[in-house]
Amino acid sequence: MIIITFYLVVAIFAPLIAPYGEYYLATPIAYEVWSSDYWLGTDNLGRDMLSRLIYGARNTLGLALTITILAFLLGGILGMTAAALGGWVDQLLSRVNDVFMAIPSLIFALLILSIFGTSIPYLIGTIVILDATRVFRIARATAMNVAVMDYVEVARLRGEKLGWVIRREILPNIAAPLLAEFGLRFCFVFLFLSALSFLGLGIQPPTADWGSMVRESSTLIAYGDITPLIPAAAIAVLTVAVNFVVDWMLHRSSGLKDVS
Repeated sequence: MIIITFYLVVAIFAPLIAPYGEYYLATPIAYEVWSSDYWLGTDNLGRDMLSRLIYGARNTLGLALTITILAFLLGGILGMTAAALGGWVDQLLSRVNDVFMAIPSLIFALLILSIFGTSIPYLIGTIVILDATRVFRIARATAMNVAVMDYVEVARLRGEKLGWVIRREILPNIAAPLLAEFGLRFCFVFLFLSALSFLGLGIQPPTADWGSMVRESSTLIAYGDITPLIPAAAIAVLTVAVNFVVDWMLHRSSGLKDVS
């Protein structure tokens, strides 16, 4: 949680922390070596790598968090609706979800972004649809166990509407697994977004992004420069930290006690 908090602070206060602007050409010299002026050197255009790394936290984390929230809103609502209504609504939504899940995620994203372009709205929409299918499956599976409970049936017999039943009876009882899934989904979205940026179909230059930073500086590996590994390490450290927190949350919600 300390690591995640550190990342959030860097992302929020990026303009105050970064020594240079996100697009500022600090020097006309490309791939400047590490120095007191440029702590991590410069990139292929002479922009300060440390500043780009700091702004990349804001752009990459912000976009990944936005996509995860939208995917949960779409997949969670549809999944709980399918479980609460059942019948043909459940069958229809489940079969459509199965169709989207059968398509390999990376191939689907590459196809859509190649056809419609790599603008932020298309990037967000594509990944939201892909991840909403996974959220739908989890939300429906957990909500199905709650939807058959007596208190849900009593709420229906009282004449409560579908939205009230989902909001007051189903959602509170499946919040723990959904919260854990939110952390895992964020990791997958974060890594997927970085992979697309590395392939040139994610966040587009000149916007700072960790995946594209790895791609732009990858040639330095041949000269023994570890600069490309720094944004890669930033991606890996955050992913591991979020997974540890998710595991801890699952352990706490399960009610298990540590054996000393």
